Amino acid sequence: MTVIFKNGQFVEDTWKTVADGEDLPPSGHVIVPLDWWQAQRGAFEGSNVPIGVRIEPGTKIEDYAADISRFALIALAFPKFQDGRHFSTAQLLRERYGFKGELRAVGEILLDQVQLMSRCGFDTLQITDGPTLAALREGRATVLSRFYQPSPAAEAPVGTRPWLRKPA
Repeated sequence: MTVIFKNGQFVEDTWKTVADGEDLPPSGHVIVPLDWWQAQRGAFEGSNVPIGVRIEPGTKIEDYAADISRFALIALAFPKFQDGRHFSTAQLLRERYGFKGELRAVGEILLDQVQLMSRCGFDTLQITDGPTLAALREGRATVLSRFYQPSPAAEAPVGTRPWLRKPA
């Protein structure tokens, strides 16, 4: 059983991640690699089956932008905590591309990144870092109340100067 961190708690994951070369399960929600989706997308034309896609770091949004509305879930991979490119990807998917589905961070996520991920638009986290998992299970989440770069949706109303520091 895979668990994910969602809305401040751990819950059972209802999605199955399909690896390269693995067959699709006969039913259920699946997350497939982007290259698999691009090769097989024709099989899903006219279908309303929920599909998720896994995006690796360095993949340009333009490579899958035409399909964004088709995905119920986009999983952005964080293979190393030092690679923060998907923080920007998440914000772009939400603000510029209007993605309304589940946005999931997958991989090596550290405790101090959890709140920032939420501010960037992530709904769920699939965490592999042991100390982060332990801290969240014990209720020791990092919580900041002031931010150097406010989130436009959270602290910077339209018509204000979003670069000013504002309380959360």
